[in-house]
Amino acid sequence: MVRRFENTNYWAIILGGSSGLGLASAKKLASEGMNICIIHRNSRAEMEKITKEFDLFKNENIKYLTLNKDILNPIIQQDIILELKNTLGVDGKIKCLLHSIAKGNLKPMIGDKNESLSTDDFAITLQAMATSLYDWTKLIFNENLFAEDARILAFTSEGSSKPINNYGAVSAAKAALEAISRNIALEFAPFGLRSNCIQAGVTDTRSFQMIPGSEEIKEHTIKRNPFKRLTTPEDVANVVSLLCTDEAAWINGCVIPVDGGEHLS
Repeated sequence: MVRRFENTNYWAIILGGSSGLGLASAKKLASEGMNICIIHRNSRAEMEKITKEFDLFKNENIKYLTLNKDILNPIIQQDIILELKNTLGVDGKIKCLLHSIAKGNLKPMIGDKNESLSTDDFAITLQAMATSLYDWTKLIFNENLFAEDARILAFTSEGSSKPINNYGAVSAAKAALEAISRNIALEFAPFGLRSNCIQAGVTDTRSFQMIPGSEEIKEHTIKRNPFKRLTTPEDVANVVSLLCTDEAAWINGCVIPVDGGEHLS
């Protein structure tokens, strides 16, 4: 395998990379020589399995840092930034900021007060899954930690433009995420940042399994996908890696489907 990021002292910061697309992307970038920092929020009960996954980075001859901290807390954000600066040192630069936070309310719009979506549910989901992309871009930018040619990547879904039962708050967040990414692409371009969203096809991750009716969605997706299969985390991780290459520098402000053509029907 070509380790295209070997000896660059580049880092990828993955927000929410303890499983699913974020973890797969971290593994892919690490295998190509990029240093990895995963910032995640998980319980003690979950950490045994997660730690085993993180231990795989030891085999990649890279530097890595994992922080189990509240990504969304402004005070803790400052602590994380300080730790990042100490870890990166004088020469380390952030090549990729990957947003993979999956913290949303999956409730219907119709139902009892406590069982249906509230405005607070929307606010919480929007902060976690949309505006936090801007928060972290600005935090890292203000500390001059980005590489001269850096990539801001975020995971969106077809639900950003199509209604899905129980997905209203997440759908709103994904639409906002895409809008924020486009404006980052425009306003931060003079400073060397490229910003894009990856619209992953239906992927059987833990987050997807939490969506009510996920089994039916899987069956329907396999039928409509030209390749008659679901998207895998590795499919998406491969594109994350590609978008971090020098050759991808002219891709900016896009929503890129990574779904084998699933979006065509």
